[in-house]
Amino acid sequence: MQIGGDIGTTPLDQSLSLSEHLVFLFSFMTRVSSLICAAAFVIGVGWAPNGGNAADSSARSNHIWQQIMAEAEVLGLPTQFLKVVPPDFVKFEFDDLHAFAAEYHLHEHRMVLNRVLSFNAAGGTLRPLTRLTQGEMETLYHELFHAYMDYLSTMRAENRPDPLLAFARRQQRCRYSLVLINPVVQRKGDTEERFLSEGESWEALNEAWAVFIGWAVWNQLGIEQMGRSIQESGKSREAWLRRLEEADREGKLRGYYEPEDPAERAITRKRFLAPNSRLSPEELEHLMREALGFSPDLIQRAVAILARGQSRLSSPSSCN
Repeated sequence: MQIGGDIGTTPLDQSLSLSEHLVFLFSFMTRVSSLICAAAFVIGVGWAPNGGNAADSSARSNHIWQQIMAEAEVLGLPTQFLKVVPPDFVKFEFDDLHAFAAEYHLHEHRMVLNRVLSFNAAGGTLRPLTRLTQGEMETLYHELFHAYMDYLSTMRAENRPDPLLAFARRQQRCRYSLVLINPVVQRKGDTEERFLSEGESWEALNEAWAVFIGWAVWNQLGIEQMGRSIQESGKSREAWLRRLEEADREGKLRGYYEPEDPAERAITRKRFLAPNSRLSPEELEHLMREALGFSPDLIQRAVAILARGQSRLSSPSSCN
């Protein structure tokens, strides 16, 4: 490989004097040294996304959050709950994840996304939303909602309560402290009652709600390719509502939690709630209105679908 044009390819001129040779060699070494420094700088810049100081990391996370909001607005995706969270609240990181597609660490306000979601898989910044698949968008919105709930909890600790968080805490006590689980995920008909701890019940609620948020965005993206927005009356809205009815009937909108008991955790990483403990119509109403910002008529129809489908539902605990 040639470095710097003709450097390293020009032979010494035998007609030059010793002093002239020395001058030439000094010039040659100076240019090589400059090239080495430049190469080191480029390498340093290339590693900057994964390194750098705290200020760089904060600025990068701020940029990613604002990128998400701006691009989601253009795509017509929900941004109401995103606007509540300050851009500098979440710390974004990228890593080669194997067990999960993404992770959100409460209290640290840290979101770890799979490196494949980053631009050129370099771990520096998020790919444009237009270049994410529906499944990747579902994962992203799922984690963004965790960040939102984390922020609401932080506000409450600072004596700035939010109505959605207050509702969530009521639901935690009356619906998620005693639940039905599927001990074997593949056999949805087999259920067991479980009393959940404070941490387990809060995680089960958060995951159930985040599952719905991700599901709503995934299906909105797929359906709106057909035409109009689901916020407007038409075929797109009807298709979204049909998918909601199917998802509720199949018990897909349910949460899960990681057992706190080490012995149980050695058997399974997650415990999934049974379909009888799935998302309720009341929870759906609050999420569609206060988090997603969907139109009142769409919310009314969606709530009616879940209420009709769960009218004969028997569960170990109820908020009524």
